[in-house]
Amino acid sequence: MSFNGLGMNLGNLSRLSKAKTRSISSENKTGGKGAGGMAVEGSGAHCAKDLGQGWKINPNEKIEAGATLVLADIEGPGAIQQIWLTQTQREESRFHILRIYWDDQENPSVECPIGDFFCNAWGGLAPVVSMPVCVNPGSAYNCYWEMPFKKKCRITLSNISENDFTVYYQINYTLTEVPDDCAYFHAQFRRTNPLPYKDVYTILDNVKGHGHYVGTYMAWGLNNNGWWGEGEIKFFMDGDKEFPTICGTGTEDYFCGSYNFENKETKQYQEYNTPFVGVPQIVRPDGTYVANTRFGMYRWHIMDPIRFEKDFKVTIQALGWRSGGRYLPLQDDIASVAYWYQTIPHVEFQQLPDKDALEII
Repeated sequence: MSFNGLGMNLGNLSRLSKAKTRSISSENKTGGKGAGGMAVEGSGAHCAKDLGQGWKINPNEKIEAGATLVLADIEGPGAIQQIWLTQTQREESRFHILRIYWDDQENPSVECPIGDFFCNAWGGLAPVVSMPVCVNPGSAYNCYWEMPFKKKCRITLSNISENDFTVYYQINYTLTEVPDDCAYFHAQFRRTNPLPYKDVYTILDNVKGHGHYVGTYMAWGLNNNGWWGEGEIKFFMDGDKEFPTICGTGTEDYFCGSYNFENKETKQYQEYNTPFVGVPQIVRPDGTYVANTRFGMYRWHIMDPIRFEKDFKVTIQALGWRSGGRYLPLQDDIASVAYWYQTIPHVEFQQLPDKDALEII
């Protein structure tokens, strides 16, 4: 069987393929062969006035307040293989909404603020060093999730803030035959602020179809003092009702840490990055205006995808400690991104929170 150029790794890097490599950016908006760097107008036109066409004339796009930019509109079959993106107004990244539509679907399979999608919810820059997502200096978002599609891929970026912003981007993809058993990439954002007392936070539910769950990012803001991560994560699949098939032992355990993410020498929380799990961002109180510790955490199920055939749901408890050695149900600010592959059509996502409900104060 000839190699189709998908599923790239060191083991197949030597194999030849008839897959076609293409790339979309503001300098080649269609990804057309031999169509890059042809702009004569753009933000770099003045800078290149002594050099002319071909010399970085249009390296970026401005997205005005309330507007949506189509980053890519690709005819398949093929697969997205890498996305690089950076933008101005990073402190408003919760108001910059990434959406991806597959084939002829009217509803997006990816709908997420770009900061959260790239594991950077809390502003500033938290370097991320993992297999599918990395964030590099000075503010570069990258993802390597392979995203195959049979007919079409459309990627948009919406600005729901009151300020314009500028985006630089490069979307690298291949045009090739896609096997029938390739599922479609999905990512869904949620936020509950604050979590009602004794409620369980839902990361994902109402998933119908055949697929597998591949990752979780959580932005967790504490509203209490003390340790907060005793809660168990639960995965319900294929008809599970009250009790799940998979039940974790604690929040830090799910993110493959232990004992409160504590550095035993410094007695402080410790950030970490690894290929499949990490806590790359901890926003610590300064004793004056920054009153709540905030955590950004990722867990990729690349080597251990959680497979389902009919339906799927993920929840996590928010638990701390109270007097008498008892658990305290917490009322924290919790947001998440769930990443999974499944067949389409999918069940339409619940409505994205409005601007005020998205805002990080």
